[in-house]
Order: sequence, then structure tokens, then C-alpha cells
Amino acid sequence: MSFNTFGHVFRFTTWGESHGPAIGVVVDGCPPGLALGEGDVQPWLDRRRPGTSRFTTQRREPDAVRILSGVHDGRTTGTPIHLMIDNVDQRSNDYGDIAQAYRPGHADYAYDAKYGLRDPRGGGRSSARETASRVAAGAVARLVVPEVAIRAYLVELGGDAIDRPAFDDGEIDRNPFFGPDAAAAVRWEGALDAARKAGSSLGAIVECVADGVPAGWGSPLYAKLDAMLASAMMSINAVKGVEIGDGFAAARLRGEENADAMRPGPDGRPAFLSNHAGGTAGGIATGQPVVVRLALKPTSSILTPVPTITAAGDATEIVTRGRHDPCVGIRAAPVAEAMMALVLADAKLMHRAQTGL
Repeated sequence: MSFNTFGHVFRFTTWGESHGPAIGVVVDGCPPGLALGEGDVQPWLDRRRPGTSRFTTQRREPDAVRILSGVHDGRTTGTPIHLMIDNVDQRSNDYGDIAQAYRPGHADYAYDAKYGLRDPRGGGRSSARETASRVAAGAVARLVVPEVAIRAYLVELGGDAIDRPAFDDGEIDRNPFFGPDAAAAVRWEGALDAARKAGSSLGAIVECVADGVPAGWGSPLYAKLDAMLASAMMSINAVKGVEIGDGFAAARLRGEENADAMRPGPDGRPAFLSNHAGGTAGGIATGQPVVVRLALKPTSSILTPVPTITAAGDATEIVTRGRHDPCVGIRAAPVAEAMMALVLADAKLMHRAQTGL
């Protein structure tokens, strides 16, 4: 069985490889009558696309999207929406050295162990190139949840965290890191330049917040909103950890500190005094901002020699040449936003199916 599809009612299936002719996604379960054109998808892809600064891979992909089905006269029809993105700047020869040797930290050996073969060109299906398809699907999902505002940004790069009191939402779109702290962004420039010159890479932590999620979305016990978000975020390439709300820090609090105390609020709704739980309780949205953080490992494609073995089992060393992100966490911010939108669209439609609301 293959698992290239995510979601319950609002579902998407991605397809394609890093160095194939194209990549894309089929979105199924989208309600009919929503205004949708390629111009609604392209801006989100432009935020994720490579080559936009010296801190990302210099692969030059315009990531121009085409809508092949599911839309008529600018409106969704309720049938599957097929979105396609051509690959135009592949350099498969860059990967000749890794065809017979496994790159530590990559999925090379794992794919061989599972399938008995693999596509070595840029990692094939395991490449982060696949995330462009998710961002395209996320653009459709945003149309299903217009009441929700979603924002993702870097809060840490290479172990250097932002200064929370200096948080500036407007700064996120003014630097190449999607960083809300201008001073941190300057420090990160120096850290990444140094890592790249050393033939190495750095990890990062991305925070994603959804404001406006109504209380009630999510379902116990096996479709919890936080569980769906954790699954979605963990499916992103290079993500090794996910936190909801305070996450692991909650284990270091006392009960009275961790409890999100309530007071009477407007319209009979509670006014929460804190949000340690990250906007969920019992797997169901509380109406507070939904907060997720994801930790991304350093890029495994580096110029520093690393011990490995060949497909024949012989010891060797490998250097991964070609064009790679020195920190994959940078372009993960738009991907995290897309996965948040996709989960919330699914949760909204599931809630409507169960309650009629």
C-alpha cells in the first residue's frame, strides 16, 4: 500500500519526483463554488520557491502552476482539482556520485531497503521539492477556511533564538528567513554564511500560528486536531520534532501554571488567561490561537566528507555536490502554513459533516 494521500474529507495526493518532468497535486473534497484561479495559488508558491536569496538552493524553478481540472469559469466544481508545476532546472548529472553510495541523513538507504531501488536524482520522491505540491494544495485549503489567518516564521536558526519581546510581524516578510526579529536575522546571515563556507549546514525551529479557528473543530479520539497537525508537520521533509502549545516545556510546569485559566468573556465565551495548550483541549479547538512548532534537522547534503557505504556494502566517504539549502528550515515556513491550512480545512468539513455547523 502506498501513502501519498493526506486528509479525511478534504484530501490531497501529491505526485512526481525532484528531477522528473513535473510535480503536482490532486485536491479532492473541495466544496464547489469557491473562486479559484492560478493567481490564487502562485503567490504562495513564490514564497517557497528556490533561488530567492543566497541562503536557499540556487536551483532556478519558476514554480509556475497550472490548473488542469476541477475549475470552470473561475469556480471550483466540487470535482478533483489537478495542479501541476513543471520542473525546468534539473541537473541530474550533479548526482552521479551518489547513484551507488548512500548519503547519511538522507532516505537513500531506506528507499533501497523498502523498494529494492531508488531514484538518486535529487532524492527522487524523497526530495523537499515535493513540498511545492503541498503549498499549491494549501492555497486551495485557505479558500475553505477564510475565517482563519495563518502565519509561520523562524524562531531559531542554528541554536540562535529570536528575542520574543522584539517580535515584529511586519519583519517576517522583510528578510529571507521569515524571521520576526530583525536583529536575529542579521545574526543568522553571518551564521549561515559561515556554515556554507565550511561545507556544512544548520537546523532551525519554525513556529506556525492559526488565529480565528472556531471552538469545536477537531474530533476525539483518533482525529484529534493536535494529532492531525502533528502528523501533518512530521510529514514535512527534515522535521524531527513537533510541539503543540508549550510542548515539552509543559512537562516542567506545575499544574496550576500549566492550566489555561478562564474568566467570563464576551458573548458567553470564556476568556482564557493563557494558552499553554496551543489552542486545543481533548483534541478539539478551544477558540484560542492554534500554535505549532517544528524542529528541522540540518541539511544532510553537505560538502564535508561523511563516512558511508556503497550499495554493495563497501566502506567509502561521500561529499554531496550540487545545489542545496544550507538550512532547510527557511523554506519550511510556507510549507508549515500550507499544512496548517490543509488540516484546518479538513477539520472544518469533518465538523460540518458531524454537527451540521
